Amino acid sequence: MIYLVRHGQTEFNRERRLQGHVDSPLTELGVRQARAVGRLLKELVRDPAGWRIVSSPLGRALRTAEIVAGIVGVPRVETDKRLIELSWGAWDGRLRSDLEAAYPDAFGKSGWAFHAPTGETYEAVCARMEDWLASLPPEPERRIIAVSHGVAGRVLRGVYGHLPPGETVGQDVPQDAVFRLIDGNIHRIDCEEVS
Repeated sequence: MIYLVRHGQTEFNRERRLQGHVDSPLTELGVRQARAVGRLLKELVRDPAGWRIVSSPLGRALRTAEIVAGIVGVPRVETDKRLIELSWGAWDGRLRSDLEAAYPDAFGKSGWAFHAPTGETYEAVCARMEDWLASLPPEPERRIIAVSHGVAGRVLRGVYGHLPPGETVGQDVPQDAVFRLIDGNIHRIDCEEVS
C-alpha cells in the first residue's frame, strides 16, 4: 500500500507562482495542512512499524514529510529524486498570470504543464514514476507514505492506475488529503478541517 501526499501550501502556491524545481517554504496554512495529513495518517497506519516515509528532496515536500513522520511515529524520512516535481524549465519560479498573458494558447489546454520551454515532458515524468513504483516491494509488503508534488503526484496516480494522459492530468491535487494506492485502485481520503 502507498499513501500519497502532496506537500502543504507554500509561499509560491499562495502567489500562484510555478515552483517546479525552485523551492518555496511552507506557509502557516501549509504547516497546518501537513499536521492534518499527519493526524489522518496516524489513524490510517495505526502501527508505524515497517512503514517508510519517502519524500521528494525538495524542501517543501521534505518539510511536510518531517511533520508527518513526527506525528505518525516513523523515525526517519528517506528522499528519492524520482518523486521530485515536474521541471517547468524556463517557467520555473514564474507567476501564472505572467505566463497566461505571455502564452495565452498554452494555458487552459489539457497537458499544458508539459509544454513549457525546456521543461520536462509527460513521458519523462511517467518514466521516473514507473521506475519508482517498480523499485518498491510487492503488495502486501509495500508500506510506503510518499510525499510529492502536484503534477508529479497526478502522474504517479495515473501511472499506478493505468489512466490515460487526459484523465491523469485532469486529476485534482489537494494539499489536505491522502490518496491510498492499493491493488491497482486509488482512493482519496480527505482530512478533517484544517485548524
